[in-house]
Amino acid sequence: MPSDSPKPVPLAGWGRYPRSQAVALRPERMGELRLPVGQVIARGQGRSYGDAALNAGRTVVLTERLNRMVSFDAATGVLRAEAGVTLGDILTTFVPRGWFLPVTPGTKYVSLGGAVACDVHGKNHHKEGGFGEYTRELLMMLADGSTVTCSPDRDPELFWATVGGMGLTGVILEVTVRLNPIRSAQIRASNHPVHNLQEALRLMSDPATDDDYSVCWLDTTRTGRSMGKGVLIVGHHAPQHPAPSTQHPPSPLPPHRRDAPRIPVLAPVPLLNRPAVRAFNIWYDAMNKAKGDYLCHYDPFFYPLDFVGGWNLLYGPGGLLQYQIVVPDRDAEAVLRDVLARLQRAGMVSFLTVLKRMGPEGRGYLSFPKEGWTLTLDMPIGKNKSLFAALDDVDRELVKIGGRVYLAKDSRLKPEAFAAMYPRLDAFRAVKRRVDPEGVFTSDLSRRLAI
Repeated sequence: MPSDSPKPVPLAGWGRYPRSQAVALRPERMGELRLPVGQVIARGQGRSYGDAALNAGRTVVLTERLNRMVSFDAATGVLRAEAGVTLGDILTTFVPRGWFLPVTPGTKYVSLGGAVACDVHGKNHHKEGGFGEYTRELLMMLADGSTVTCSPDRDPELFWATVGGMGLTGVILEVTVRLNPIRSAQIRASNHPVHNLQEALRLMSDPATDDDYSVCWLDTTRTGRSMGKGVLIVGHHAPQHPAPSTQHPPSPLPPHRRDAPRIPVLAPVPLLNRPAVRAFNIWYDAMNKAKGDYLCHYDPFFYPLDFVGGWNLLYGPGGLLQYQIVVPDRDAEAVLRDVLARLQRAGMVSFLTVLKRMGPEGRGYLSFPKEGWTLTLDMPIGKNKSLFAALDDVDRELVKIGGRVYLAKDSRLKPEAFAAMYPRLDAFRAVKRRVDPEGVFTSDLSRRLAI
């Protein structure tokens, strides 16, 4: 390699596990983007947890500088923007104008291109579906360097292979998405204590307690009849902003603040260990179950973890593994109870565990959501050698019941389990062969799962 060739740099996902080295290219403008010789994958804000945006020994194209808003139709809410624009950028710009994201995950620090590539979902999937359902059009660079436009009507096979396709069909350059109108930046929310998993599932299915947005925090230190104890949090956009008071700012549509404190250094050991998790759960339960009905800004409602920048550093040098699964409605309580029990027996502690309802399956060939229930757990990897074996056992049970693991969070799923969980894989591969016959777009994830 010539001495002036770019040197590989270490990269990791948000979970900081695994890690690999790749040449990183960062174009400043769209016109500077050229695909290098060899295999490549695009990377937005690096918020996928595992190895989806890693490419060991190859090239990673950083799209964070491709972050310009291109156009906005104030009559329809249709926004066209470069793929490196973050969801936080969109909120900062358009909440004051009365527009909000139709679907948002649990952090606003993801790129628009990443939101499409992972077909992200949020607290409203049971009513609104995933991000891809609101994506109108994509401008892409394909493996031969050409640029194409695809949409649900224009080359729909390429479009739905790209929505949830983990960046393996090409580089997403621009995204056209429809925003939703709002009249207030406030959320009318209510909290409901739940005593166990059975009650959580019942309340989340009950129209009397359901709402536009719904999520249930679970205390995974609980066992027996209290397994699944937690707090159900539901809400909707306030129809109008209340009269200004000492509690509410005078502007009806203030965006979020940008000055979140940051964890300054990597913790030398996992600080979110069993005693810390137990203490956190006791505090969280006491703080939230007493809230009842309340009004809050959208920022703490949707993005509570964004209030601490670099919170992933608290998991120490070993990193964290976020394990997100979806299980069908049938026998959901028994299945979820079995999953929690298996992981408890493996010595697992999860700092933050949430349960959400999922609506009908998305149209992306590799999209994660399907109708049922999704459970998400954050677990320190540390020295817990039994964790991966326990997750392999859970994966096998998921295959039997038609469940699946979310690729945007994954770093250890086996290829045979993946193929069984994603029955539209052959349709995805057919599109991949058409637009990328030489396999230019690859990642550590795609090689691990033989996509």
